[in-house]
Amino acid sequence: MITRVTEATLPQAAAIHSESWIEAHRSLCSAAFLAAHTPERQMAYILAEETKGAQFYLLIEEKPVGIVSVQDSLIANLYVLPGEQNKGYGTNLLMFAVKQCVGVPTLWILANNERARRLYERHGFRPTGVVREYAGGVNELEFSLCGVDY
Repeated sequence: MITRVTEATLPQAAAIHSESWIEAHRSLCSAAFLAAHTPERQMAYILAEETKGAQFYLLIEEKPVGIVSVQDSLIANLYVLPGEQNKGYGTNLLMFAVKQCVGVPTLWILANNERARRLYERHGFRPTGVVREYAGGVNELEFSLCGVDY
């Protein structure tokens, strides 16, 4: 079941975001920077993104296992708990998010995140050529959905 994040489920969404974000960025960030991404910090992040218009969704199986956000045509914050990956949850969240988009769905991934790249390309997303460059040689790549109807 995928449902909107509410005040009651916000702590669960923030915990998923925290654990999954740390795991996804472990090879790029210092231990201190990773440690700063606590569930409390991620709760504040989710609330701030919602004030900008993002809508967060929570995937619940027997327990909450993943989140995603959508704002207009932008899909972001797609995270599945590390122990729950490779079970189709990321695909379920992605397909749901695509249906929430207004216009052509787009998203950003870390340039070195091959697992995410494979997931998105398997479902019709392609790089647009737009790159965001950050300090330390970290880059994000923009992808958009090309010619796929869900």
